[in-house]
Amino acid sequence: MTEVVAALIWEGNRFMICQRPAHKARGLLWEFVGGKVEPGETGEQALIRECREELDVTLTVGDVFMDVVHEYPDLTVHLTLYNAVIAEGTPRMIEHNDIQWITPSRIPEYDFCPADVEILARIIAEKGGC
Repeated sequence: MTEVVAALIWEGNRFMICQRPAHKARGLLWEFVGGKVEPGETGEQALIRECREELDVTLTVGDVFMDVVHEYPDLTVHLTLYNAVIAEGTPRMIEHNDIQWITPSRIPEYDFCPADVEILARIIAEKGGC
């Protein structure tokens, strides 16, 4: 099982989603920013590192919003999504194809990674059509 962390970053009533690069697995699908936890890292440390590498921002990581286990054909992931805020910097597209800030009502307009579907349903249930 691969340990993966991601950030739920809100800006007002919108949250950040990122589009995976075309050349990677699940290319051009949308996801929350994050990545794999490396040996010796906590989830929070991994998330801070990944967001520096992928967006050139520094995060303040909060509590866990939700975690899910999802089996893809090529790997099984344990995804932990943390509430987080950008403490420093402006997001830049270093790794991703695109970055968007969307309201929960716009979730159906995007094709997300399957591991995120359960999380997105909870966001809709809690935040409605903000």
